[in-house]
Amino acid sequence: MSNKTYKIGARGSLLSVTQSTIVKNQLEEVTGDKFEIIKIKTQGDQIQDKPLWQLDGKDFFTKELDAALLKEEVDLVIHSYKDLGSERPEGIKIAAITKRMFPHDILLIKKETINWLKEDTTNSGDFIVGTSSPRRITNIERKIDQFLPHLQNKKVKCETLRGNVNTRIQKLKDGNYHAIILALAGVERLAHLENSLEQLKELLDGLSFCVLPLSELPSAASQGALAIEINENRDDNGELAQKLNKVNCPTTVEEMKRERAAFQSYGGGCHLAVGIHSRKINEGFMHFEQGKVDETVIVKKSYEQELNIIGDTFSGMRDDILIKEPLNKINKEANNIFITSRHCLNSIDPSVNYSSIWSSGIRTHKKLIEAGHWINGSADVFGHDEIISLKNSKAIQLMLTSDKWQVHTNAKSTSEVGETYEAYTKKVVEPTSDQIEKLHNTNNFYWTSFHQFEVYKQYLKHLMDENVNHFCGFGKTLEAFQAKGIKVTPVLSIKDIL
Repeated sequence: MSNKTYKIGARGSLLSVTQSTIVKNQLEEVTGDKFEIIKIKTQGDQIQDKPLWQLDGKDFFTKELDAALLKEEVDLVIHSYKDLGSERPEGIKIAAITKRMFPHDILLIKKETINWLKEDTTNSGDFIVGTSSPRRITNIERKIDQFLPHLQNKKVKCETLRGNVNTRIQKLKDGNYHAIILALAGVERLAHLENSLEQLKELLDGLSFCVLPLSELPSAASQGALAIEINENRDDNGELAQKLNKVNCPTTVEEMKRERAAFQSYGGGCHLAVGIHSRKINEGFMHFEQGKVDETVIVKKSYEQELNIIGDTFSGMRDDILIKEPLNKINKEANNIFITSRHCLNSIDPSVNYSSIWSSGIRTHKKLIEAGHWINGSADVFGHDEIISLKNSKAIQLMLTSDKWQVHTNAKSTSEVGETYEAYTKKVVEPTSDQIEKLHNTNNFYWTSFHQFEVYKQYLKHLMDENVNHFCGFGKTLEAFQAKGIKVTPVLSIKDIL
């Protein structure tokens, strides 16, 4: 089969050209063919003064590309999947969805604004966030103060922000907003090609960030994924479709099916004020929806699995004999700090400008916020791999002042995130006979660590019986159980089994 040249239709914005170039390079590598980018200006690119949901019509970023594809002026088009409406024109089909990267929203803020928040003794007035997304407006105004410090007495207000990524960041730097919200995937893609990277470096200079937790502030359906479309009636015996399938990601396809189904169930469209995120974890799918439809508040969190809970459930979070004691030991090195537990709060100093601070989950994130710390992101409900993934973000690396990572944890822990720092210790309090008696009649156990399970196994010989159900969250505890070959069921929350 001889090498061919294919034309890729793309919007003219820097981000569109950049993400099309990334896919172009992947396709040329796996097919040996040549792909060239044809820039096509869309209505959405030309209208910059109004939010899209206020305009008449639909498909503002795709109509002109659709027309070029149907007229066979281009061979394929590459879209941010979230820009595609629920109904696509007849004759166009998705041939591939590439592996999704960083579906999160990211809040960008000037470092001087963070200092202002700390020093504002009145802690009153408005905190202006730039975004034009109804979903972001709804969720940000309702609960962003739970994830950023010093906002408790301020009113969070969203104001219109349009333009490409570069324009939006420049508007933040010009002082038009206190903070702005962007799709992390878009910023990340600009960091992957040399010409866009240089522009991004300059724009991000002097900025800090917070990666918003997907379980609490889910992104737009399909955010972070790229869809490649072709003319369904193309006369090449499926040759191009077969080539594009080489960059198709089956896991992302399954996640997108779930997100798009939820998106369509609410009627779809750019006016939709509901965030939707699905992710495959441990052979199942987590699913989060949050926002508002009409006046109905939407909050849905689930993990696709059937649970058969019979009898009492023991929660290691509630009735523990494994006591954690914080150490009066503060680390002042200006590194990137990963706080694995609320018991580590004493190990960081509010006066130190750490390169970044990350939390193990939502509860720890909120505890750190209460203590006045700026938190750059969390493992959320996804486990430590989430931190490793975000640590490897090229865009995030541009805003860090150190490449050294430190994990604040207990003495016996190890971590792939970075070197460990002992911030608390554990000791076992001998259980009473009443406690042992009660637990001998319990068949369901929720463990917060594998070490906790090992401690209780000394007192409860029935823990390895077949009729005992073990549960835990997602992350290192789950990995430890699986490594030992012990059957355990992951759940989003202890509430799922109580």
